Formats: sequence, structure tokens, C-alpha cells
Amino acid sequence: MKKLLYILVLIVSFSAFSQNETLFEQGKELYKNGKYQQAINSWMKIVENGEHSAELYFNLGNAQYKLNHIGPSIYYYEKALQLSPNDQDIKNNLAFAENARIDSIEPLPQTVFSKWYTSISSIFTFEGWAVLAVALSLSFVALFLFYYFAFSERKKRLLFVSSMCAGLLLIASLTLAFFTYGDYSKNQPAIIFASEIDVKTEPSMGSNVAFTLHEGTKVQILAQDGNWFRITLADGKDGWIPATDLKQL
Repeated sequence: MKKLLYILVLIVSFSAFSQNETLFEQGKELYKNGKYQQAINSWMKIVENGEHSAELYFNLGNAQYKLNHIGPSIYYYEKALQLSPNDQDIKNNLAFAENARIDSIEPLPQTVFSKWYTSISSIFTFEGWAVLAVALSLSFVALFLFYYFAFSERKKRLLFVSSMCAGLLLIASLTLAFFTYGDYSKNQPAIIFASEIDVKTEPSMGSNVAFTLHEGTKVQILAQDGNWFRITLADGKDGWIPATDLKQL
């Protein structure tokens, strides 16, 4: 029975993969022929089937941009960038889409230490820093054992210094893994999908308007109260908007 179940799972998986491949190629052909909405419909079926890839989201972003849907195009480029953060084509197309936004948000100035932290911590994800910490811990142990059993005074000195350097780098990588995980946990980005939305001072339609946002603007979600999200911008402004007017990344 187990063998039959495994075979059935393999057949279903292969069938789903084959179907998604057909839908993807069908979408590419529709896109080439200028049928952008039909291409989106075809690719969205793949997303609904549970498949996610940078290439799929990149193509969805391109099709949405061709239809002048700035919010959705930025959303899908951002999704693609999450899966392939070093892809230059995604970054370039995202920049084009962002230039079409109405809102221009100037980020708050960073201190020198904040800039250093951002540039260093962005080298790896928190998982990457954790893997590096494991590798450095093994290196530290190996180097210290070599130092302990070495006979030559010169080798002992060299191995001791090397093990101490590995230990310091281990502490640094563990610290960065901890902090980047904290940043990842707090990071709740979203894209405004409404063409124009008044951001309120409180989670109520009757409250005062704090400022106005437009389609495609990227925000951070701070809190939720029922069907309202409290959001903040890169320039420090914050307020409340209905959950239906944005889409979380």
C-alpha cells in the first residue's frame, strides 16, 4: 500500500509540474503577442497551484507594468527580489516601476554606524550568518586542537592567532545572525494597491487624515486592529489604512 501511495504522489506531482510548465510557456506566448492580461491569468494559475519562483513573479511584474498597473507590478517585482535578491534584471525593472509612482518618500538619514551595520548585515540573510557561525565554530575547534597538539613553537603561535581570529569572527557572525533575525521578524513590508488612499490618525473612517498615499508605495506594517493596519513610511510618518488597500509581501 505504501509503495502504491508513493507512486500515486509521484504521478500527481509530475502531472502538476507538467501542467505548470505548460501554463508558464502559454503565458510567455501570450505576453509576446501583447495579450498581457491573459498572460497574467495563465501565470496566476501557477501561483494558485502553490508554485513560487523569481522568474514567475518577474514575468507577472512585467505584464502588470505593461498594463500600467504600478502597484501590482512593484508588488511582483518585490516578490521576485525576495527569492532572487541579487538579480540585476529584477532590480532594474523594479526601479523603472518605482519611478512611475506618484509618492516620493525620502528616507530618514542614517548614522555612520547604521550605514555600516546595513552594508555588513546585508551580505547574508540571518540563515547565511548562522551557517557561517557554524563553519567558524568548527574552524575554531580544529585550529585550537592543532595548536594544542603542535610541537613547533612557530606553528603554535600561528595556530593560536588563527584560532583567536576564528573565535572573534564566530562571535561577530553570531551577533549578526541574532540581529538580522530580529530585523527579519519585524520586517512586514506591503505595497499600496489603492490608486489613492487617505491615511488616518486612528483606525476609523471618521478620524482625521494624516497624509495621502498612492498606488505602488512601499510601507511597513506596525500593527493591526481589526480590518485596519497601522503603517509607517521610510521618512517616519505613520497612520492607519484599511487592510483592503494594501497587499503584504
